[in-house]
Amino acid sequence: LLSFVGTVSCTLFLAVNGLYSASDDVIELTPTNFNKEVIQSESLWLVEFYAPWCGHCQRLTPEWKKAATALKGIVKVGAVDADKHQSLGGQYGVRGFPTIKIFGANKNKAEDYQGGRTSDAIVDAALSALRTLVKERLSGRSGGYSSGKQSRTSGGGDKKDVIELTDDSFDKNVINSDDVWMVEFYAPWCGHCKNLEPEWAAAATEVKEQTKGKVKLAAVDATVNQVLASRYGIRGFPTIKIFQKGEDPVDYDGGRTRSDIIARALDLFSDNAPPPELLEIISEDVLKSTCDAHQLCIISVLPHILDTGASGRNSYLDVMLKMAEKYKKKMWGWLWTEAGAQSDLESALGIGGFGYPAMAAVNARKMKFALLKGSFSEQGINEFLRELSVGRGSTAPVGGGAFPKIHSVEPWDGKDGELPVEDDIDLSDVDLDDWDKDEL
Repeated sequence: LLSFVGTVSCTLFLAVNGLYSASDDVIELTPTNFNKEVIQSESLWLVEFYAPWCGHCQRLTPEWKKAATALKGIVKVGAVDADKHQSLGGQYGVRGFPTIKIFGANKNKAEDYQGGRTSDAIVDAALSALRTLVKERLSGRSGGYSSGKQSRTSGGGDKKDVIELTDDSFDKNVINSDDVWMVEFYAPWCGHCKNLEPEWAAAATEVKEQTKGKVKLAAVDATVNQVLASRYGIRGFPTIKIFQKGEDPVDYDGGRTRSDIIARALDLFSDNAPPPELLEIISEDVLKSTCDAHQLCIISVLPHILDTGASGRNSYLDVMLKMAEKYKKKMWGWLWTEAGAQSDLESALGIGGFGYPAMAAVNARKMKFALLKGSFSEQGINEFLRELSVGRGSTAPVGGGAFPKIHSVEPWDGKDGELPVEDDIDLSDVDLDDWDKDEL
């Protein structure tokens, strides 16, 4: 085989420049122009992958040039310095030099040329391949070429959530964005990129839904958008980089399955997400929507406002907020209520009218809860939640097997409480003098 012969024979390194120049009819191909020239072309292409130091390649050069001149305007003839552009050679399985490939109707499936090394043999093979291509078009079997751009965006809605970025659109979308971007730099001819494509597309849809669009999956054709490829030092395909506001991009080196990609995206989301909102239970809707939407909801029952004042209550709320920030990756819901405001809920959670402040972690799907036994402090709550997060800690069923009736109450206004004002007794109609006389 040609590649085998090349491997055996082309072992001596010589400092030789490229074998072709702009004055030849042979088109010099590189990773930056290969997609546009070959993959997106409707023409038939013969491409030689060579190394300048290879003796067989040097002997083939004049024959390859003659064939290119003879086929000019009919079949395109190109050459890749695969020693210089190893990534391009590697994508087409080039193991020895010279290796010749024929790119016909289906540019994604190049054929190996196994014919002779003379210009006559090369031209004969080119015309034979051309005849086959024309007959396929005549019979309607060939759909023609499929460009990289088309291949990424075809297939209905499968890839609808992958955002295509270009040299022109990249900065305004990604740089300084508050969202996290996972960007795949690909080449349309790259086999590994084709394997990744359905996984990337499926992950994009799932990630968009789970992060509400806060983590975005995008793709850049690095063969077309050379400014970006150069800026980020893209050398192989696919390369995936993670962009976060105010930070240098980092390489994603995880697995290439959709589950691997989704897992990393959700980690990035939780790292960058604000802490969950701490909500007062002022209605049944607040309780149910929070507890139904999260694996656990952490419910605190704080002392009555008359017992603590605004400053005391805020200190308790601050502790909860710090813990919500610390455990935000868990995606738990956080709620609070005032002692006595939701007495039925207190009873269902075994709190029952004493020991404030109190805290319960509720699993609404299983209708089970665990109670904070330690102090209502950062340390005490941290120990409680840490035990829960590793699956330890005693639990009990919610009283009645369901949330009890929740009373609608006015939200706390942030102020100190006031004692209820007693009604003044109006004595204007009472004749005290008459009363005194009767008593006497």
